[in-house]
Amino acid sequence: MTEMTETAPGWLAPEELEAIRGRMPILYVDAVPVRVDESGVVTHVGLLLRIGTDGQVSRALVSGRVLYRERVRDALMRHLEKDLGPVALPRIPASPQPFTVAEYFPAQDVTPYHDPRQHAVSLAYIVPVAGDCRPRQDALDLEWFTPAEAASPLVQQEMTGGQGVLLKQALAHVGRLP
Repeated sequence: MTEMTETAPGWLAPEELEAIRGRMPILYVDAVPVRVDESGVVTHVGLLLRIGTDGQVSRALVSGRVLYRERVRDALMRHLEKDLGPVALPRIPASPQPFTVAEYFPAQDVTPYHDPRQHAVSLAYIVPVAGDCRPRQDALDLEWFTPAEAASPLVQQEMTGGQGVLLKQALAHVGRLP
């Protein structure tokens, strides 16, 4: 999960966010950007390359908080644009339904998902993108993997916080888990 300071209405000051994180779950969205062929079959999965606050380089999904009074659809668009650039051309359905709900806990081993800062509930989506993706903000790069490559132990070990598990669930959901 990534954080950025924004000035949009509904954004919390860092000290407010810290206080709230200690008292209640925070709503997030996770997006698995994919390329699909003309028949809608997933051919590639896009993974971001990031440097974490601990200095570790890892692969990640598009992820971020849903702001107060922000529709989930708008949060998805905002985070996809923030991480993939303004011409990624994500295709979010008219009525987006998550493929799963991931519950991140500060304590490890409660669920496969871990975020040391907080208890977070994330609605996870598979989002086809058709445009030119150029990572922005804190993403160093975006690399496209075939489903087999994305599910490989090498790529999985580069993902943190359980996002590798989430990626495999996404691949299984679209029938592309090798």
